[in-house]
Amino acid sequence: MPTLQVHKFGGASIQNANSIQNVAQIIKNFQGDKPLLIVISALGKTTNALEKITNSYFQQNNESKMLLAELETSHLEIIKELFEDVPEKLMDIIQDFITDLEWFLDEPLNGSYDYAYDQIVSYGELLSSTIVSYYLNHLGLGNLWIDVRDFLSTDNQYRDANILWEESQAKAETMQALLHKNKILVTQGFIGSSSENFSTTLGREGSDYSAAIFSHLLGAESMTIWKDVPGVLNGDPRIFPNRILLDKIDYEEAIEMTYYGAQVIHPKTLNPLKSKNIPLYVKSFLAAQNSGTEISTFSQLQYPPVLVVKDKQCLIQINARNFEFVNEAKFAELFQKIANHRIKVNMTQNTALAFTIVVNNDPIKIQEFINEIQNEYLVAIENNLKLLTIRHAPNVYLEKLLKDRNIYLEERIKQNVQILLDENEPFLDTDM
Repeated sequence: MPTLQVHKFGGASIQNANSIQNVAQIIKNFQGDKPLLIVISALGKTTNALEKITNSYFQQNNESKMLLAELETSHLEIIKELFEDVPEKLMDIIQDFITDLEWFLDEPLNGSYDYAYDQIVSYGELLSSTIVSYYLNHLGLGNLWIDVRDFLSTDNQYRDANILWEESQAKAETMQALLHKNKILVTQGFIGSSSENFSTTLGREGSDYSAAIFSHLLGAESMTIWKDVPGVLNGDPRIFPNRILLDKIDYEEAIEMTYYGAQVIHPKTLNPLKSKNIPLYVKSFLAAQNSGTEISTFSQLQYPPVLVVKDKQCLIQINARNFEFVNEAKFAELFQKIANHRIKVNMTQNTALAFTIVVNNDPIKIQEFINEIQNEYLVAIENNLKLLTIRHAPNVYLEKLLKDRNIYLEERIKQNVQILLDENEPFLDTDM
């Protein structure tokens, strides 16, 4: 069978009827002898809307049904724009999904917030992929819609599920056969299924990761992520206007960029690809003819200064109540508690009597962590911060960029500089 290609389309690429029509044209341009696996995110801001529904359900404030009705209306409006005669079966499927959600919202609270979140939010991808699949068939781009939960097995760590690779690999053989027969498969990103057949999610913006998993399991020729930017830039253009496109990036550099917070690619995406040397292309759905960025195995690439900003950071300073803090066992114990609460640490520093961490500001997890340690340690918190990571920058560039900054914390390691700043601290774009 010819080697397949995997294409992932995010919410921005399918936010309205015109966008879906554009995606269909992109898929048509790739249609040929090679099978295509199309991985679809939720429409536009649907995930945000479903998160509001989840919060309403968990707070029992009786708004969840109203919010769901609004979500249903927005999807139906897009369907009516796409089809002159809306397929009856499509409407039946959409209604079935909405009804399933209504039934879940009618159930009493049973389980954790994370469990409820995954059962509700996963419907965003089910709805969007169904609409896209029907529209492609309407245009003569024959395809088969598949439920990703039948093929992607995970544990039951809700909202951040881990892939069960052996089980998923066994199921990939069935997917290979379906690709051979149908040429185009349309499925969902972001979601999987536990052994108890409950929906799970892979973490916010996890559709990139889903596409990478299937690229790995199926031995894809390539994977392409379609974004609203021309490719991977050396900084967020919304913050640093004078940025340039990086047309080639090696896997290691891309992994570093995503680790420090570059949002173009999900952090977990690259490892499944690198392990089988599958190139990743990041391209713009607004200019599909352009080459974008290729991430693969390259040697001796030269990079300009790369700037990555991670917002919504929290500084936690943990002070010993006595002089027993200079002890590796204490640090190990703290890190284990941090891991238990699934807190993402982005920077650390320590002195003889204090341990300081910079983490993603997740108030519930942080408060639970503090409650666990506050009898043994004095804890101080500073919110409303952002973390700037600068890579490959000469000293003269750093001096210009960081001049007169109010810096909370700083760390320099070889080609990496990390600076913790107030979230309102302005950036002045600095050319080389």
